[in-house]
Formats: sequence, structure tokens, C-alpha cells
Amino acid sequence: MTKSASDMASKTFKDRLSGPDIVVAPGIYDALSASLAEQAGFDTAYLSGASLAYTKLGRPDIGLMSLTEVNDSLAHIRERSDINIVVDCDTGFGNALNVMRSVRLLERSGANAIQLEDQTYPKRCGHLRGKSLVSQGEMVGKIKAALDARHSDQTLIIGRTDAIATEGVDKALERAQSYYEAGADVLFVEGIRSAEQVEKVMSRFRGKVPVMANMVEGGDTPLQDAQTLNELGFSMVIFPGALVRAFTHMASQFFNTLKTDGTTDNFRDRMLDFKQLNDYLGTQSLLEMGQQYEDRSR
Repeated sequence: MTKSASDMASKTFKDRLSGPDIVVAPGIYDALSASLAEQAGFDTAYLSGASLAYTKLGRPDIGLMSLTEVNDSLAHIRERSDINIVVDCDTGFGNALNVMRSVRLLERSGANAIQLEDQTYPKRCGHLRGKSLVSQGEMVGKIKAALDARHSDQTLIIGRTDAIATEGVDKALERAQSYYEAGADVLFVEGIRSAEQVEKVMSRFRGKVPVMANMVEGGDTPLQDAQTLNELGFSMVIFPGALVRAFTHMASQFFNTLKTDGTTDNFRDRMLDFKQLNDYLGTQSLLEMGQQYEDRSR
């Protein structure tokens, strides 16, 4: 971890969100991707439900993942990395009681923040069409249940609304306001489509509660860089599926090369070799650590 990343990680995630600099959280889906993000200097990562569906199931983000699969992935990541982890908890996998169980499990497994959305279950990606929402009152109940279930107020609850796509920006703001009043630590208005909608969101919430942005390549929200989003007033930006899109592009090229050439040699300049990967994974230091506990009496 770089010095600047180490300094940021020494603060609580809650402190980071209230600071002057936007939190940039790349999407991750396993321990390797989390460790790569941490090595690159990020102090926060986003455990993306979409990326988990893409990589674990080879399926789209349409509500096929379970709480157990998300929690198991989080536990593996937390064992490997000290990075702050924002966990996509979809709808909480059911009603308010399911939300409470989800929050307890994910908090114990190391989540720094847990995101809940107001779609019906099963949900679908916020940038897909055909979504439907639970009532505003039901989502308020879920937010309150999540707050009651968490052990520490350092575990942040993110209230997300997908209402822009189904009910328009004014209704989305009404929903977000109710989630804020229910106690959500962070707000996430998904699918913002224009500068005018950004202005409406920020005029309502800037300075009151951290607001997060979602950058999806080819999605509904125009792509912006972190500095611009910071100037607009966002406290955090996630890039949830970017790594999977980059990996899928690279892997397709790799398999095409191997199929055509019958060797990986022509791809060597775009991959690590055996030693380089083991050096990154710390194989030798782990083996040496294990030797300290070997039975030397034999």
C-alpha cells in the first residue's frame, strides 16, 4: 500500500466520506481483485453484486445471487485485504427481517458499508430496463431495520433508489429524502441521466449527507472523472463492473490467440509469468512462515 493510501486507510470509512476528497471505489469480486486494487493505492473497493453474478455465475445482474454467496465472497476478501469494502446487498434479499440478517452477517464478515436498494426482489441491474420498486414505506422500514441490526455505527448503511427510471427524478428525490430521514448514512440516486438531474440531487442533499455516484461504461449516467464528480458534490464514486468488462475483453483476446496459435507465447507481453505471479502472491514468504511451525524433531 502506498503512503497516501495507508494514511487514508488509517481514517475510518465514515471519516473518509466526510472529508474534502471524493472516495473512488473500483468494483471487485474476489480476493485477488481486492488485493490488486489495494496494491494500486485504493483504500476503498466496492463488492459489486453485478460483478459477482458475472464472474461466479456467468450470468447477468438480474437477482440470481444469494446472501450466502455474497457473504462468502466478502469473507475471502477480508481475509486477504484490509481495504475498506462497500458491499452491494441488493434488496437485502427479502423483507425487513431478511435485511436484518443480511446486515448482521455482512458486518461480521468485514463490511464497512452496506448498500440497500428499493427494487422488488429479485432485482435487476440499475441500468437495465423493466425494474419495479417496493413502496416507499417498505423501503423506509428496511433502512430502519438495517440500522437497528448493525452492531456499530461505523458500519454505514447506504440507501439507494432506482426511482428515476420508473417514476422520474422528483419521485426519486422524495424517496431519497425519506431514506435520509430514516437514518441512511449515505444516499445513492441511481441512473442519473443529465446535468440537470445532478443539480436537483445536489441542491437537495449536498452538505447534509454523503451522496454516491455510479459510473457504468455504456450505462444511463454520462461518464465523469472523479475530480469533476467531487466538484459537483459527490462524496463517493463506484466503478462496479469496469474490471469485469476489462477482464472479459482481455480474456477473449487471450483465448482467441491460444486457439489460433496453439501457444500462449504470442500473449506473453500481456501476462505475468509463473514467477511474477508467485512474487505478487507472496508465495515464498508464506512458505517460509509455514516452516516456522514445522516439526523439526523428525
